Amino acid sequence: MTVAPAPLERTPDRPGPGPLPENLLRALDLTIGRRIEGMLAGDHRSSVLGQGSELAQVRPYVPGDDVRRIEWNVTARTGETHVRVDLAERVLVTWLALDVSASMSFGTAERRKADVAEGVALALGHLASRRGNRLGLVAFGGEEAQAIPPRAGRAGMLGLLLALRKEPVLEGGGATSLGSALHLVSKLARQRSLVAVVSDFRGPRDWRPPLLQLAGGHDVLAVEIRDPREETLPNVGELRLVDPETGRQLRVDTASARLRERFAAAAAAERAELARELASLGVGHVVLSTEGDWLRPLAQHLRRSGGRR
Repeated sequence: MTVAPAPLERTPDRPGPGPLPENLLRALDLTIGRRIEGMLAGDHRSSVLGQGSELAQVRPYVPGDDVRRIEWNVTARTGETHVRVDLAERVLVTWLALDVSASMSFGTAERRKADVAEGVALALGHLASRRGNRLGLVAFGGEEAQAIPPRAGRAGMLGLLLALRKEPVLEGGGATSLGSALHLVSKLARQRSLVAVVSDFRGPRDWRPPLLQLAGGHDVLAVEIRDPREETLPNVGELRLVDPETGRQLRVDTASARLRERFAAAAAAERAELARELASLGVGHVVLSTEGDWLRPLAQHLRRSGGRR
């Protein structure tokens, strides 16, 4: 039996449990695949007319129609030749815009935000690559965005996640540009697709125009990942707070009840504003936490929204 390596020691600079070892990530891939398939049984239908197996409509025959498409029951009933038009069975494409910035390395609960993001990528990857459908990925928040064009199956998904798992610069690594990543997705997504943006949305708010453009031609899902300590401060005395993406530092005394209340109120207001902005753009929105089971709320949201279309 293989013994998993001991978790990394928690330090003030690395408060979370640290990234999973490769063998555990591969095991997680299999576990998530089984769970997500069980929670979301069934496939999703296309809405493009053409040749396929599901009947969309019946119309009168016109010269040039394939005689093999004649609908004999309707023809006999009406006395006029009719043909069937089916829903096209076309390839569906999913794009993942995955945040790998420094702020995603934060985690004070059971896992880091980056670990939840990896799990979401694996879950959506399983759903997106069934029956020959294709999956593409844009990873942003590092030195430059990395893109993998859509391909059938999940080939490369796990390898890319492993390649992206280098420890980020923990302070002063630069602000995340989600807007630039969404511009890149817009250029690469040439047919109507599902675009899943997996991020903590902690970078600059440069993403509204490109997200609005994406939502006009694609189905967009924003998967927001939070950590409990981003919403409330514990009473542990003096703390040095660091913005991991800019390196800015601030010393605060968490013994102050007024400070803790102001922090919680500001955090709640910021998250509520984000939710309102995403809703105004017509974007689906689900919030996942580093604490507890993140897969079930994701599956529940996908089930309510119909998964894709």
